[in-house]
Amino acid sequence: MTRTATETPVRRPRTRLMWLLLVLAALLAGCALSVVIGTRDVGWAEIASALGGGRDSIGEAVVAVRLPRTLLAALAGAALGLSGAVMQGVTRSPLADPGILGVNAGAAMAVVIGMAWFGIESLSAFLWTAILGAGATAALVYAIGSLGRGGATPLKLALAGAATAIAVSSLTVAILLPRADIAGGVQSWQIGGVGGATPEAITAMLPFLAAGFALSLLSARNLNMLALGDDTAAGFGVPVALTRFIAATGAVLLCGATTAICGPIGFVGLVVPHLCRLLVGVDHRWLLPFSALAGAVLLLLSDVLGRILARPAELDVGIITAFVGAPAFIWIVRRRRIREL
Repeated sequence: MTRTATETPVRRPRTRLMWLLLVLAALLAGCALSVVIGTRDVGWAEIASALGGGRDSIGEAVVAVRLPRTLLAALAGAALGLSGAVMQGVTRSPLADPGILGVNAGAAMAVVIGMAWFGIESLSAFLWTAILGAGATAALVYAIGSLGRGGATPLKLALAGAATAIAVSSLTVAILLPRADIAGGVQSWQIGGVGGATPEAITAMLPFLAAGFALSLLSARNLNMLALGDDTAAGFGVPVALTRFIAATGAVLLCGATTAICGPIGFVGLVVPHLCRLLVGVDHRWLLPFSALAGAVLLLLSDVLGRILARPAELDVGIITAFVGAPAFIWIVRRRRIREL
C-alpha cells in the first residue's frame, strides 16, 4: 500500500522552529569554515585586520578570494536545493532533480554550443544561454514523459530525464571533440565547482536567482494542492497548468543560472528536499525555504571538505556532492520500493 502525502505526521511549529535555528546555525558555521579553511588556514585576527583596512597580505587575499567563493557556494546550494524541491512538487516524483531530469545537462550543452558556434563570452550571454537550454530540456523531458497512457507519471519522467541527460551529455562531448581550444576549460567547468567565484559573476546571476526564488516560494501553497492530485487541486480553484508553469519557470531560472556560473553540480536538488521532509514534513510553505537553507549548508560544507581532503590542492564541489548523492539516491529508491510493496 502506498503512503500518501497526507499520511505523513504533522510537524509541530515548535519542532520546525527548532530545526530552523539549527539549520541557520549550521549555515553560519559553514560560512565561517569556508572563510577560514583553505590551502592555508587563516586566523580570525588576520581576516578582521583585512576587513578593517589593514595591510595583512594574507588576510587581504582571503577576503578577496574566499568571501566571494563562500557567497557563491551558499547561493548556488540554496538555488539547487530549492529547485529540486520545486521539481519534485511539480512532477510529484521523489526522484526529480535538475541532474536526473537532464535540466543541468541541457543548460551545459547550451553553454557549450554558445561558446563553440557563436563565440559567446559575456556573463549575461552565458546566463541567458544556460537558462534557455535548461528550459528547453525541461519542456522536452516533460513532453516525452507525458506520452502514452497515464500521462506524465513519476516513473516515466525519471526515465525520460535520465535518457535525455545521457543523450545531451553525449552531444556535448561530440561538440567539444573538434574544439581543442575550449575543451580544457569546459571540461573543468563541467565537473562543477565554486572555485572561480568573482563579485562580477555573483552580481550577474543575482537578478535571475531573485526571480527564481520569488516564483518558487510564491508557488508553495499551490504545490500543496497539486500533491492531492490534479482533479482535486482544480476542484479547489487552483489553475493546475499555470501553477506548474510558474513553479517550473522558477526552478529553471535557479538551476540554469547556477549551472552557467558553477557548472552542472549534481545531487543537491535530490538529497536536500528528502532530508528536509524528514525534518519539517511535506508542507511546501516550510519545505521550500528549508530546502534552500539546507542546500546552502550542504554545498558550503562540501566545498570545505574538498579543500581538506586534497591539500594542498582541492577537489571540486561537484565531486564531493556526487560521493554524497550516489548513496542517498540508492537509499531513496530502496525506500520508495519498500513503501510500495
